Amino acid sequence: MKSYFVTGTDTGVGKTAITGAIAWVLRKRGIDVGVMKPIATGVGQKGRFRSEDVAVLHEAALTNDDEKTINPVFLPLPVSPYDASKALGIKIDMKMILERYKYLVKSHQVVLVEGIGGIMTPITRDFFVADMIKQMNLETIVVTRSTLGTINHTIMTIEMCKKYQIPVKGLVINYFDEKGGPAEQNAPSTLHEVTGLPILGIIPFVKNYQKPEIMADLVEKNMNINELIS
Repeated sequence: MKSYFVTGTDTGVGKTAITGAIAWVLRKRGIDVGVMKPIATGVGQKGRFRSEDVAVLHEAALTNDDEKTINPVFLPLPVSPYDASKALGIKIDMKMILERYKYLVKSHQVVLVEGIGGIMTPITRDFFVADMIKQMNLETIVVTRSTLGTINHTIMTIEMCKKYQIPVKGLVINYFDEKGGPAEQNAPSTLHEVTGLPILGIIPFVKNYQKPEIMADLVEKNMNINELIS
């Protein structure tokens, strides 16, 4: 079975919600799925996991992997990894991150790796999320919206994937509002036409998107999971 890197057109597009939901559905089908958020930034949370995103992914996959394996690097500032590492005086160890990723690949049938920000979010001055995807040699799923600006952001993301020779499995359109304006209503067909990529799923807007079980139900109904595991 294939593993995937889930990226997005920008921050807040729903990468964590979609990644967690896919993990939940795969687990429900009896597939041993691992999850990974190589780098997380933001305000630390109380509890088992410092990152709320990591907590969501772990709850969805129900793995026995510890925090340092799922999330090797956590930087407690809500900025890009590069900005956070500069401010905190920390060097991000990509070799260690890749070792943790290889461990997960050996331990699970499928691994879903969630990125941080968009594909060109800087990890160091001259190393970006796209470079990390390339090193992991993963096919990517791109999460996008169905709002004004979506077409521009999506095309730029796909063009950077082409530049880095990163294969794209397809697009997931998140937060779709069928009662929205022309931009929302036309987004699925237009994105398919201009990118030539399949639309893997059109996920409707829901308020409780951070609850994996709710998103998993939506993903199972509105996304072709068989396309990912075939």
